Amino acid sequence: MKSFKVQHLDAMMATCPVGDRLLGIDHGTKTLGLALSDPAHNVATPLKTISRGKFEADVKALEAVIRDYGVKGLIIGWPLEMSGREGPRTQSVKDYMAMLAPRLNLWWAVWDERMSSDSAHTLMAGDMNLSFAKREKAVDALAAQFILQSALDFMAVNRI
Repeated sequence: MKSFKVQHLDAMMATCPVGDRLLGIDHGTKTLGLALSDPAHNVATPLKTISRGKFEADVKALEAVIRDYGVKGLIIGWPLEMSGREGPRTQSVKDYMAMLAPRLNLWWAVWDERMSSDSAHTLMAGDMNLSFAKREKAVDALAAQFILQSALDFMAVNRI
């Protein structure tokens, strides 16, 4: 795998203007949870969960979302270990972005995703109107929402 430079959110903020929609991604081995920002970068909304297949299928699905919603930037969850160190899952995201970033002409950055899936599971635990399978599928989009909303909150406080 070729070398890949991780972009953190503070670097992206200088180039991604308010008015451009952002897509939050919770990268998993079986799914990609997606969330969408409003153009003002105030609110993140869960969008959908994509079942992962071959990489080309992932790219086509993401390209459709990017086109349909006018997305200009990606915030992808950065799965640090609880200690704050990078681990095997972090390397998986690096490898995925090394293949994905050149294919998409977008701003992008990583954002700490620790506890996002746990928060989504906690939120969904009380929803008895959904089957277990539907809850599990919704969790990934909710985790993407937590990741993106946290990044949007950081951007709101730190925007120049």
